[in-house]
Amino acid sequence: MAVIVTLALRFQHDARVDVFRPAGSDVTHFRTVTRLTAQSIDIPTSPATADLGDALIVERASDTTALVTINRPDQRNALTLAMWVRLAEIFEALAERSELRAIVLTGAGGAFCAGANIKEFDTVRATNDDALHYAAMVDRATVAITRCPKATYAAVSGPCFGGGVGVAVACDFRIADTSAYFAITASRLSIVYGIEETRALYHTVGLVAAKEMLFSGRRYHAEDALRIGLVSEISEGEALPAAIAAADELAGCAPLSIAGTKIVLEALTEGETAEREERMSVAVERAVTSEDYREGRAAFAEKRRPHFTGR
Repeated sequence: MAVIVTLALRFQHDARVDVFRPAGSDVTHFRTVTRLTAQSIDIPTSPATADLGDALIVERASDTTALVTINRPDQRNALTLAMWVRLAEIFEALAERSELRAIVLTGAGGAFCAGANIKEFDTVRATNDDALHYAAMVDRATVAITRCPKATYAAVSGPCFGGGVGVAVACDFRIADTSAYFAITASRLSIVYGIEETRALYHTVGLVAAKEMLFSGRRYHAEDALRIGLVSEISEGEALPAAIAAADELAGCAPLSIAGTKIVLEALTEGETAEREERMSVAVERAVTSEDYREGRAAFAEKRRPHFTGR
């Protein structure tokens, strides 16, 4: 049985072993997780996000994995308007970093994200124009995560509500622990979610489950979320080390393959293969004419691990 060693550069304590069993599998995997000292990743701010401080923290979890932490634990990581903008800035910037294969998104203090910061709605959503601008910024963040060319993981512990669910389903994978619970309470606030968040939810859980979540505001614990497809995996230990371990399994994979596959799958999911044929063709051609393709063939012939660079 393989043991996967992950360097998650966030906290400092002894190595530990997390055990998990993927849904529908008889195989138990062991992941050894060593946490060391954080290494931050500098992402430039804009005037809209310059005063956020450490409300969103970006760190290097390993050589090929970035860790993004929503860091307002006193507010259960509720997202302000400026934080929505900052999420977009972060994922747009990380998308350009060729050394990364994956990004893990999590929340600090035992909560993933309690959704939007409703306390500021009287100011940031006071008028129709304000509400439209707010929705556009939420959509920008959702698109930045959904279309990021890296593999994206949401590590969910504790509450994941409203916009937090939107952020989680924008990721490729959601790994939750047994403390996680989910709800979308838009119907109790007379709010209609925008196209991007609703699209991501629909593609994740399907039409009937999406209607149930959006109509009822029902709370789903981890097992219920796994049943409807909202969660990809339930970890036996904490969600964060399990998600980082899963992300680091992609360290030896070709980044152009991951990015191109996401483009093709998105076209299939949206039913727009004809409209996006050119973009898909570019992704396929870019991969097959790349240095990485030559490196992969050479490594196969020489029976060694390939070293991919994204070029």
